Amino acid sequence: MSKIRTRYAPSPTGKMHVGNLRSALYEFLIAKHDGGDFMLRIEDTDQERFVEGAIEIIYRTMEKTGLIHDEGPNKDGGYGPYVQSERMKTGIYMKYARELVEKGEAYYCFCDKERLAALKSEVVEGKEITVYDKHCLSLTKEEVEEKLAAGVPYVIRQNNPTEGTTTFHDELYGDITVPNSELDDMILIKSDGYPTYNFANVVDDHTMNITHVVRGNEYLSSSPKYVRLYEAFGWEVPTYVHLPLITDENHKKLSKRSGHASFEDLIEQGFVTEAVVNYIALLGWSPEENREIFSLKELTEQFDYHRISKSPAVFDIVKLKWMNGEYLKAMDFDAFYEMAEPYIKAVVHKDYDFKKIAALIKTRIEIFPDIAEHIDFFEQVPNYDIAMYAHKKMKTTPESSLEVLRELLPLLEAQEDYSNDALYQLLTDYVAKKECKNGYAMWPVRTAVSGKQMTPGGATEIMEIIGKEESIARVQAAIEKLESELL
Repeated sequence: MSKIRTRYAPSPTGKMHVGNLRSALYEFLIAKHDGGDFMLRIEDTDQERFVEGAIEIIYRTMEKTGLIHDEGPNKDGGYGPYVQSERMKTGIYMKYARELVEKGEAYYCFCDKERLAALKSEVVEGKEITVYDKHCLSLTKEEVEEKLAAGVPYVIRQNNPTEGTTTFHDELYGDITVPNSELDDMILIKSDGYPTYNFANVVDDHTMNITHVVRGNEYLSSSPKYVRLYEAFGWEVPTYVHLPLITDENHKKLSKRSGHASFEDLIEQGFVTEAVVNYIALLGWSPEENREIFSLKELTEQFDYHRISKSPAVFDIVKLKWMNGEYLKAMDFDAFYEMAEPYIKAVVHKDYDFKKIAALIKTRIEIFPDIAEHIDFFEQVPNYDIAMYAHKKMKTTPESSLEVLRELLPLLEAQEDYSNDALYQLLTDYVAKKECKNGYAMWPVRTAVSGKQMTPGGATEIMEIIGKEESIARVQAAIEKLESELL
């Protein structure tokens, strides 16, 4: 068996969509699992859709995700150029198109827009398409040469049979047979001299010795025409792996409006790269062992493309958030703090130890924007209902809490050491004397210094961060609040 060679061949039309990233990831994994080569090829033949800066986005995304290519525009492996517009300058596409014309497998078409607009439309797989009627196939060689010499605009079309069937094999879907009557004579070379996406794809995959073609299953319907091109040239057909559709939670195709359609969208929303790559790997593929957290190295070792499903994969943002939270919990603290610090500074403007705040929230958030709701009380205690002081399990009430805070205030004022351990000792000594449970005092104090039902850390951890002066001020304010509403 020849060495596996896969390629990721994006069009530079904007951000990298989740589906594109999954294709790149699977192509990378298929190659690397068996020690093969992974190539990057830029398909920029559709100049109308070209977006400035999109190529840089492709490079940046692949580098960030660890999908490092062995060959590409910046790594010549002997199969370059690796950008289709540069390959076009070599004349490669026109050369092969003319070879097909000589074989009778393609022909020049001079039909103008008016004639094409008048052709009948047919509905194929739910889409209305105009099927070309092979009008120019009947032109004689002399008529063709005369029109070419006169400079009449033309395209070159594939000459597909209208009878019989074409069968191709996909690794997931098996053998697929289609009637040749459904195969339109697709354009190979456009009137501007550029190859179409479909034709350039076939020529490049063959001349670059690509063994496995991995792409979305929306290309299944085009595959018979690809296969006929390979057969027309007498080339070996590559191994096809068509990937299932990715849908949102409502089973609709992911869209830009969903907010999580691209890799950059997800990173901007506070997800970490490793979690996104891990999650996308599971959108259609299931590992042999029952686990979900994989590093890229582990994915490479485990990946078997025969375990890719044919069913649509649902992009579940809730599941991705859970997975991201698992990555944050396992992350090195310094790396976590570097990413969390801007989110903390956006909320807390006081001179606190932000690393201590980060330590409190590290295991409690799923994505970085969650930080704000967890730590906003460090900046200022929100307005709260004193009913919050009532807790059945702790056996506290607003009245008992007022008593506890009044008794603790002078102790807190006298306390010099505001470390977590010292404060915890102070409170446990207090409850020991009162012969009550820890929560009887901890709950009122935590409520007083935070004003929140849930906090990342207990009363003494919070007080250590905000310090003595602020702690006493908040306890005094809580006493006044309780007194004004109870007395």
